[in-house]
Amino acid sequence: MTETKPAPAGFVFSATSALLESASMKLNPWWHYQYSRVLALFKRYDRAIEELRVALEIDPSYSRAFGSLGFLYATLGRYQLAVEQFRTALSLEPNNAVLLFDLGYVYHLDKRYEQAIEAFQNAVRLNRKIDRAWYGLGLALASVGRHEESAQALDEAAHLQPMNSLAWYELGMAYHTLNRRDKLKEVIAHLNRYDPKTTLHLKRATEKPLNAVPPAEPLVTSGITAARQQ
Repeated sequence: MTETKPAPAGFVFSATSALLESASMKLNPWWHYQYSRVLALFKRYDRAIEELRVALEIDPSYSRAFGSLGFLYATLGRYQLAVEQFRTALSLEPNNAVLLFDLGYVYHLDKRYEQAIEAFQNAVRLNRKIDRAWYGLGLALASVGRHEESAQALDEAAHLQPMNSLAWYELGMAYHTLNRRDKLKEVIAHLNRYDPKTTLHLKRATEKPLNAVPPAEPLVTSGITAARQQ
């Protein structure tokens, strides 16, 4: 039997581009939005931004396009522009918890922790099951020294996602900061059931004096595009 080789990435991009380029000539913002996703996948961010702007010229109320623009600007480190896009998207969808998380995420990246805290709090107020917003809230609170509240938020995140190693690691670090050795032992016991490697890192970190503990891990998982790519 002849083995079928996958098409080269360049061919896939060209073929998809050709299809969407022809369709994007229609006055349909959805096509421009979809084309921007293909361009972003291949890291052609400037072109992706152009396509989203075309989509918004056709339909200025297309909140999904504003959200994607926010994601692209955040990817490029242009945080104030990203904030503006997410705020515009939220003016169109004020009760969208994912957009509020996205806004908090960008504030966190820009080290605007108080604003990040407010956005994350609003996100979990709307949807208490959005674990990444609890996680972001925990890290932002820790960044401004509100460690007791940080531990509470991280506990919510960890119990919503019992196998999220990052959440459990940060929860352990929060308990270490608070000198809650009993709670730290519980976290280590839980984490060790499925992730011995991260458990070892946590044990080593919590063996150090509190003033030698490094700052909280960066917010590594945004989830910014997850809801939009359904």
